Amino acid sequence: MVNEIVYMDAAETAERIRAKDVSPVEVARAHLERIESVNPKLNAIVTHAPGVEERAREAEAAIMRGEVWGPLHGVPYTIKDCVDTAGIRTTQGSRLFADNVPSEDATVVKRLKAAGGIMLGKTNMPEFAFWWETGNAIFGFTDNPYKKGYTAGGSSGGEAAAIATGMSPLGIGSDVGGSIRLPAGHCGVVGLKPTHGRVPLTGHHPNMLLRYMHVGPMARSVRDIALAMEVIEGPDGIDSYCVARQQSAVSSQQSARQTRNVPASGSRIGRLPTTNDQLPLRVAWCAEGGFDPVDPAVQATVRNAAKALADAGCAVEEVGLEWWRELDGQTMTLSIYSAEGTQYLAPIIKGREELLAPPMQRRLKMVDPTFEDYLKANADVDRLRARVAELFRSYDILLLPTCPLPPLPHDTREPVVNGRTVHPRSTLRLTVPFDLTGSPAVSLPFGWTADGLPIGVQLVGRHWEDGTVLQTAAALEVSAERRIVNLE
Repeated sequence: MVNEIVYMDAAETAERIRAKDVSPVEVARAHLERIESVNPKLNAIVTHAPGVEERAREAEAAIMRGEVWGPLHGVPYTIKDCVDTAGIRTTQGSRLFADNVPSEDATVVKRLKAAGGIMLGKTNMPEFAFWWETGNAIFGFTDNPYKKGYTAGGSSGGEAAAIATGMSPLGIGSDVGGSIRLPAGHCGVVGLKPTHGRVPLTGHHPNMLLRYMHVGPMARSVRDIALAMEVIEGPDGIDSYCVARQQSAVSSQQSARQTRNVPASGSRIGRLPTTNDQLPLRVAWCAEGGFDPVDPAVQATVRNAAKALADAGCAVEEVGLEWWRELDGQTMTLSIYSAEGTQYLAPIIKGREELLAPPMQRRLKMVDPTFEDYLKANADVDRLRARVAELFRSYDILLLPTCPLPPLPHDTREPVVNGRTVHPRSTLRLTVPFDLTGSPAVSLPFGWTADGLPIGVQLVGRHWEDGTVLQTAAALEVSAERRIVNLE
């Protein structure tokens, strides 16, 4: 029987620890036992943190003295294996860094520790976070929690699988093409790509494409995402992209705190808060449109989510997004990411190419973009940013699929959607544009395939309006069907 502690979300765990209803030691042991039982079946956690129970005993002693270290006092968490952890190896999923042990924590890890959290371990990822599913030459594949032999998504797939199965209530992933949102959608958890520049990238690897890279939280509830953001956001004086910003009329933190008070399940909330509190949120939605083809079950899930938001009081309107065909983020990133990735990685891998995993080996054989292709792609990014900004002059939220198709078997080379064969990189077609724009975007579970695989929907908002995105996600969360992973 699964210990109920491992399926409490981080907010409830923290509340019960502060109330002395449950001890940090009891919480730590429950998660360690869950990892021992479940992780061999999934391969999600690849490095175990030392001293977990010792830290939990310190947390328990502090609580008994009336000391609270912070909002995550005694709460376990996990970290993607490309985020530095002092004294604990950080491999980036590559044999080239198999023995790399950082001397300092990444900024987000320092903040989680300072908030009282207890690290359980590091989670699996593809080499250099450059693949749409999670597997590498050191640790192998991570399985989808709901179907053995199927992808957990990438690149934060180990994190998503660990959270979905109760091995961890909260984690940190990263996203440059969909790497938080795609695994969240495939594993039935919640993942936020915050507004670019809201969370420091300091200590995240690879140290490239920083104008498009994001670090963000993953969890089983929207309120946990809001709680984590209160801990990890804000400048650190090192990451030049992460700068101080004056809060708008309705601050993200205020919205986040309101979201934390929304129950994970139960009665539907009423009209969502808005910047002037007079009109309902304006939601644009598209289930296929200019980014076709999309699996019918995914389309149906988005339609159901649109109806749920209308029922919650939003002004909901379907849009076609035909401009997506011309301003396809996939095309842009093929030129930009390939050119800049090659330049960054060349001195690292030179003479050691044989150690790379098969996906990276295949990347080395790709034809490099021309300089003209690179310049055009950068110009198209500016056009895309302008188009998305124009959309948000008329709407507050954009509702889309997280991925155009459900999880696939590992290393599928020619997926078929609605009778059309597409490139497997198409799994990122709906997420990568918002890495290019830097917009806040969250994926949360809202549907299921006929054979029981989760389907995520994606909510995108204006820059710095992460709180509005989370409020809208909370409105959907209360009407979503939840299913517990059964790996016994």
